[in-house]
Amino acid sequence: MPAKQLAAADVGLPRFEVPDGGESEVFALSSHKRAREALGFGLAFTEPRFNIFVVGEDRSARMTATMAFLRGAVAGRPVPGDWVYLNNFREPDKPRPFALPAGAGRRFRRRLEALIPQLREALSRAFSADAYEAQVREVSEKLQAEISAQVDGVRAEAREAGLDLVQTPQGLQVLPVDDAGQPLDPQTVEEDKRQGFEDAVRRIGGRLREVDRAAGRRKIELAGQLEELGREVAENAIGGLIDAFVFEFQEILGLSQWLAEMRTDILENIGRFQTPDPNAPPRPSDLPEQRYGVNLLVDNTDRTEPQVVLEANPTVANLFGFLEYRQTGGVLETDFTQIRAGALHHANGGILVLRADSLATTPFVWQLLKGVLRDQAIHIEEVHRSGQIPLAGAPRPLPIPLDVKIVIVGAPQWYYAFFSRDPDFRSYFKIKADVDSEMDATPENVACMAGMIRKSAGDLGGYTCAPGAIRRMIGVASRWTGDRTKLTARIELLEDTISEAAQMVGPDGDKTISEACVEVALRNRRQRNARIEDRMHESIADGTVMIDTAGAVRGQVNALTVRDLGDHAFGAPSRVTARASVGRRGVINIERDIAMGGPIQQKGVMVLQGFLAGRFARRIPLSFNCSITFEQNYGGVEGDSASMAELVAIVSDLAGLPLRQDLAITGSVNQRGQSQAVGGVHHKVEGFFRACQDQGGLSGSQGVVIPAANEINLVLADDVAEAVAEGRFHLWSVTTVDEAIELFTGQAVGAPADDCSYPADTVYGRVVAELDAFDRILTAREMGSL
Repeated sequence: MPAKQLAAADVGLPRFEVPDGGESEVFALSSHKRAREALGFGLAFTEPRFNIFVVGEDRSARMTATMAFLRGAVAGRPVPGDWVYLNNFREPDKPRPFALPAGAGRRFRRRLEALIPQLREALSRAFSADAYEAQVREVSEKLQAEISAQVDGVRAEAREAGLDLVQTPQGLQVLPVDDAGQPLDPQTVEEDKRQGFEDAVRRIGGRLREVDRAAGRRKIELAGQLEELGREVAENAIGGLIDAFVFEFQEILGLSQWLAEMRTDILENIGRFQTPDPNAPPRPSDLPEQRYGVNLLVDNTDRTEPQVVLEANPTVANLFGFLEYRQTGGVLETDFTQIRAGALHHANGGILVLRADSLATTPFVWQLLKGVLRDQAIHIEEVHRSGQIPLAGAPRPLPIPLDVKIVIVGAPQWYYAFFSRDPDFRSYFKIKADVDSEMDATPENVACMAGMIRKSAGDLGGYTCAPGAIRRMIGVASRWTGDRTKLTARIELLEDTISEAAQMVGPDGDKTISEACVEVALRNRRQRNARIEDRMHESIADGTVMIDTAGAVRGQVNALTVRDLGDHAFGAPSRVTARASVGRRGVINIERDIAMGGPIQQKGVMVLQGFLAGRFARRIPLSFNCSITFEQNYGGVEGDSASMAELVAIVSDLAGLPLRQDLAITGSVNQRGQSQAVGGVHHKVEGFFRACQDQGGLSGSQGVVIPAANEINLVLADDVAEAVAEGRFHLWSVTTVDEAIELFTGQAVGAPADDCSYPADTVYGRVVAELDAFDRILTAREMGSL
């Protein structure tokens, strides 16, 4: 069966019919349908471990589409509550979180902030009132009178004994006195009276100490009485204010106990409400504004639905929250009012979206996130202080219960190379939403893509797209897949092209993007990105890289390669040569022997050995050496897309038949000689087309041979398609290597007889004859050596 020559209608950019209307949402494309369904399924699950990983190629609008879908999914859902941190009066280093209805947190903080000055003013009035001061004075004077009476009794007893109570720096002491009442030195007292004085001093001194002890006890009692009096006064002064505040918030579940503890603590710490001394400002922690402050961690007052939070920089602090510190007197201080929320706090009750690459490359975060998902609670971790001396007074906030759906969005390499290798990953992320990199070019997808192009143009500032421009863009979308029946799902590339085309619109006020504008934008992009391609073709044109596009050469063929630089892919020819000789090593892959061939390339060459053995070694040994190589290749070779070219070159050299140099070939081959599909065919064809132009222009006989399976991959540039249509350049597809050999040599390969021989005047007959000759030489040499 001869090679099939392809028509021009089957190789250019497809021209799709574009309807006037159409859906404009990304998730309406069939490429995103699977991901859309998976997202909806995952969001419907309330079980905490059914989090979602959205997998999509770069520029496939995976994040844009996901965020739009998630925002639509939370619309109409109830708003989650507020979260506050409050002082833990029993364990101050463990501040407690409380959930409040949305909007109640702000109101609670505002009311408590207003209550503190009200309490201070009420207490100030109560404790400065005449009635309170009279009560304090009455109780104090009564105690003082009792103590004075007891001291006077001891003094009278002392004077009867010729002694008296004298105030000294050490307090009241019992000393002898003279007739004028002045203290005497005990050593000056007459000897016969001294013993009596000492006995009296000890006796009366004991009485004085009993009075002192009793006075101390009474002073303690007085302090208790004054404290009780102050508590009673304070209760009367501020009880109504506190009761009104407590009543307002007592219906909030879990808060009533803290309100009761706050009431008790205020009455036990009324001294904190005294006006601070301006000369000795108190520490912030001593002020009631701080002790009874409200740290409104999450405020959902203005929300109408749960949040969809995208945390672009998921550091430990940004994700899990952190503690702020203030400097007081050269010392760092913090407290529960300095606790700050992270993205998990804000997304609690909603959805948190993370970028896979940022999550995987930020230290500690993935491990900490797994702990949060395991415990279903948000812990604030000060990772940056790990290993340092603990900071005195730094709080350790109690965790907040977690109720969030986490969605990670990333490229396939992150999913498969990082996350899926973690055995814990599938325990917490059970849903994969997979965005396909391409889709079928169905009327529905074409209509949707047209709608998206129109919407994208409109979003640029009121631009519109002409029908020709839309058809051109969708044709380019097919070209980017390298498949005439497909469209790319890399929507953002199309949007970039539309943006660039909009810059080509003239200044006359007409905001219509024409097909010509799209063409200019595409040419400009290629000009920016094709430097390496241009340099390579310059080397072909000036002969630095040896490529023949005319004539015929034995054992030499033009293979085709593709280079993808990320922002630009292109094809170029590469000369493959084969040199056969007497021997028994078979095919010798030079790239393999010098470690420049990748494993797939090496496999392709070994497949050639299998084909040759099956085709020609049925009755005689395969007695030959044949080295093959990519000439002028210095960067390594990978892939098997040149295996058909290598096989054609080997057969050519064994048969002694030259190969057409005005043809190039790409394709893989199996051991049965069948052609197999390869990638980048449209780039390869264009690469050889340009090489022919580099060497004096098209001759009219030049062309490219591809596997039949790759016919749908011919989405060629306009100039190549036009040359094919005009007969100046040709394309053939083959199903077997036999068809390719016949096209390159111009001779039939021949059909095998029953004894596996071939007609002598065919290509394979020549190969068999050469192999027979090699075998006879080897056999004679081996017999001679015996």
